[in-house]
Amino acid sequence: MGNDSFVAEGMAPPQRVLFPPEKICLDWQHRQRAGAGLYNLGNTCFLNSVLQCLTYTPPLANYLLSREHSQSCRQQGFCMMCVMEAHVNEVLRSSVCAIRPSGVISVLTRIGEHFQLGMQEDAHEFLRYTVDAMQRACLSGSSDLDVSSQATTIVHQIFGGFLRSRVTCLSCRAVSDSYEAFLDVPLDIKAASSVTAALEDFVRPEQLDGENCFKCSKCDKMVAASKSFTVHHAPKVLTVCLKRFQDFTGRKISKVVEYPEYLDLRPYMSRTAGELLLYALYAVLVHSGDSCHAGHYFCYTKASNGLWYKMNDMAVDGCGIDRVLGQQAYLLFYVRS
Repeated sequence: MGNDSFVAEGMAPPQRVLFPPEKICLDWQHRQRAGAGLYNLGNTCFLNSVLQCLTYTPPLANYLLSREHSQSCRQQGFCMMCVMEAHVNEVLRSSVCAIRPSGVISVLTRIGEHFQLGMQEDAHEFLRYTVDAMQRACLSGSSDLDVSSQATTIVHQIFGGFLRSRVTCLSCRAVSDSYEAFLDVPLDIKAASSVTAALEDFVRPEQLDGENCFKCSKCDKMVAASKSFTVHHAPKVLTVCLKRFQDFTGRKISKVVEYPEYLDLRPYMSRTAGELLLYALYAVLVHSGDSCHAGHYFCYTKASNGLWYKMNDMAVDGCGIDRVLGQQAYLLFYVRS
């Protein structure tokens, strides 16, 4: 597999490959029922629900269950990959019905220095900081890497993709492209009733004019232009954040937004021609409550046995797909199928 497989057309290939892509397995390598629930240690439902969604991310779980990371880790002190490896092994290999997520709690301020035990935090923010800490652990000892090489860690190969921002001059039709790495896709749901409608809004071109004019290098002046985002390089695991909490007030948008069990990402790619780019839903994180400052988080995950479970702190209960698809979802997790 060539270095250009990590990035898409128009992007620089990586100078170094940090993790061989052929070792990433998207299907569960061992099948079993759901593992242990997680005790709530004082407003830790945000943490519990995120950890469960990560634990049932098949390519990540396969790697962490192999204990390959800790066997070769040279990092001194805090390493988020080692912490997650210990946690996932304990959850999926435990014979008890619930465990205390003490390993993660003990490094909470190392994950994000503003996180405080006992305080209700935002689950999406905790997810971002946790995945970023895992990415930093994978980059440990590899300083001064180009952006494309940084995208070859196992974490970025699983969760990461690239967006293309394309600005088109409306005078001369010149095109300017730039690329930006992403670990999840935030979707505005104010005007959308479904995830597919929100994705259509996400890739719909916007007009740049007036104070937002664009400096066209070909015209050599400020001009009106159109700007659009597309997914340029698709991730193996697609994480979607439905923007339920309003800026400043933190009040919640409590509308129902439909989301599919199987999602085709092809219509939202830079190159829309070609075969379907199908993703299968495997986890849904839900917030119940009226604002980001209060309420409760829980999640639904699909275990390696193919069955769905509701995970509400220490309680782990089987359920059907209809119940999973009927939630006021906050975060959606899809794996390439």
